[in-house]
Amino acid sequence: MLLAKNYETQRKKMVRDQIEARGIRNPRILAVMRKVERHLFVKPEYLNMAYRDGPLPINCEQTVSQPYIVALMTDLLKLTPTSKVLEIGTGCGYQTAILAELAGAVYSVEILPSLAKSAKARLERLRYRNISFKEGNGHYGWQEYAPYDAVLVAAAPKVVPAHLVQQLSEGGRMVIPVGDSEQNLLLIQKKSQTGAGSEPFLETTEVTGVSFVPMTGSSN
Repeated sequence: MLLAKNYETQRKKMVRDQIEARGIRNPRILAVMRKVERHLFVKPEYLNMAYRDGPLPINCEQTVSQPYIVALMTDLLKLTPTSKVLEIGTGCGYQTAILAELAGAVYSVEILPSLAKSAKARLERLRYRNISFKEGNGHYGWQEYAPYDAVLVAAAPKVVPAHLVQQLSEGGRMVIPVGDSEQNLLLIQKKSQTGAGSEPFLETTEVTGVSFVPMTGSSN
């Protein structure tokens, strides 16, 4: 097994070669990507691949995203230390930890009970105190704590779930992969219109092609 110092060296190299080299410059995100220990979130048989430039399998036929995609999605949210974030798809908890380092509060929803339980235990063991966990259908978000300044979706629905749009605050930003065999990462911003009584409108930007596991659970 690699020593902690070797993992630290790998994280620094990961940030330099995979993230900074692709144009992400936000110093808060770069610092957090150097800090959060991705090897603590992967299966034992993949420890030597924890900082590779790609996704890795986790339990329940799911994946932990490529480090660059984690950094890119986080960067697009423009988080502040007071941001309230909804995450759909806790998975192993790696992206959750990145969000928790940068935001004031994270509300994370996972549909698979075993993943939800293991991620909660792992993140609590790592002493994260600003994360709330829920087992449930991500299509419906987490209405109880809405609205959210930011929404990050870590699985791909075929269309953007209406409940997640509704739970996004005015001025908020959502990052979500959408599609089936071909997927696009979308940035959705809920913007204000001028004039009394004007409803906010959505501005959608296609960021890049991606490949995420499908979002499960019914939207009906």
